[in-house]
This record gives sequence, structure tokens and C-alpha cells, in this order.
Amino acid sequence: MEEFKVQTAKHPVPNSSPMRSHSEQTREHAAKRLSTTSNGTSDGGAGSKTPVEITALEESFRRFAIHGDTRAAGKEMNGKNWSKLCKDCGVIDGKSITLTDVDIVFSKVKNKSSRTITYSQFKDALGELASKRFKEKSSEDAAREVHKLIEGKSPVISGVTRAVASPTVSRLTDTTKFTGSHKERFDETGRGKGKAGRVEMPDTSGYVSGYKHAGSYEKKVQGKPGQKPM
Repeated sequence: MEEFKVQTAKHPVPNSSPMRSHSEQTREHAAKRLSTTSNGTSDGGAGSKTPVEITALEESFRRFAIHGDTRAAGKEMNGKNWSKLCKDCGVIDGKSITLTDVDIVFSKVKNKSSRTITYSQFKDALGELASKRFKEKSSEDAAREVHKLIEGKSPVISGVTRAVASPTVSRLTDTTKFTGSHKERFDETGRGKGKAGRVEMPDTSGYVSGYKHAGSYEKKVQGKPGQKPM
């Protein structure tokens, strides 16, 4: 009889690397959105593609381009994010460059039927603003100065929510309007008295409760020489 050899399938060893945290996954997701594939690649041999290294200026362009839009790939920038970039990076100085100038330049460089600008148009727009911002410099030096203002920058997240006091909550927490036993728990400044405000403490002063001149006898006795208080 012929002998048959049973070959056992070799299963790959499970990946023993530790699970990534949520923050690491978030950073990886953002990195994929800003990966070089969204900006373009150069064709290599046998169908391979070589990633194109982007500059610091283009990196900032893409960061602002995807701001506020989870579906954006970073290839084009709308007018709102363009204005935010010029404001956050200090391109707008309120003197030579204003928000109106930024809007005019954006409309000038973009295509007529488009609402966004490409990175190439973005650099053209910066060149227009640079000539106004740095009039004493040459066009190349002025553009270089504007680029320095933007390189490595990211959108500034603002608009922190502030707690607004509700009229109902303010009324309920105003100790000056408390009555009954609740009023006794706080002093004139609104601070709590602690145990003295919760537990009835016995009065050992010797005066009748509510006596207006409580403590006056001790003062009179102390004021007379040679007489000791009882």
C-alpha cells in the first residue's frame, strides 16, 4: 500500500503587539487624511508609487484645508479657512493687510465657478498679499517672509463654552433669601456655619435668649477696679 503523508497546515502566529490606545488611533487617522497620497505621488517602476515629500508650508495649507470638514482631503481650501489661516498666522495685521484684502485676493486667484483654491493658487494668493505686507522687500523676499508666518502653524481652536448662570439656579443659591432653619446655616457673608448651623447648640452665657444687652454685664464689671465678676 502507498503511504500517505498528512501535511498539517501552518497557522500564522497571532500578532502579539499590544492594542493601540484611542489617541494613537486618532492620530493615525489624521495622518492618513494628511498622507502624501492625498497630495499626489510620482510613478515609479512596475506600478509602484513614490510618495512626494511635502514642505512645511504645504503641510500648514493642508491642516487649514481640512479644518471643520471631516470629509476634506486637504487638496483644496475654502474661503472661510483661507481667512482663518491669514488671521491665525498673523498675515492680517490690520494696517497693510485687512480681512477685506484677504477676501479680494481669494476671489482673484480662484476659478470663477469654484469656491475653493488649490495649493498652487494658495501660493499665488500669498504672493499678492506679500507685496502689500512687505512693500520695502523684493517679491521673492516678501513671499519668503509671509511663508515664515505660516510654516508649521495649525488652526487655532477657539470658542470655549462658558457657563452661564441660570436665573433659577441663582435664586435657589442666594443665601440672603433663605428662610427658616436654612437661613440659620449661613452667616451674613453667605458662608456656612458648619455644625453650628445644623445642630442646636446650648447657650451657656447665662443670658435669656434674645436679650439685647447680652455681654454688657461683663464689660461693666471689668471696667470697675477691684471688683471681680461673679
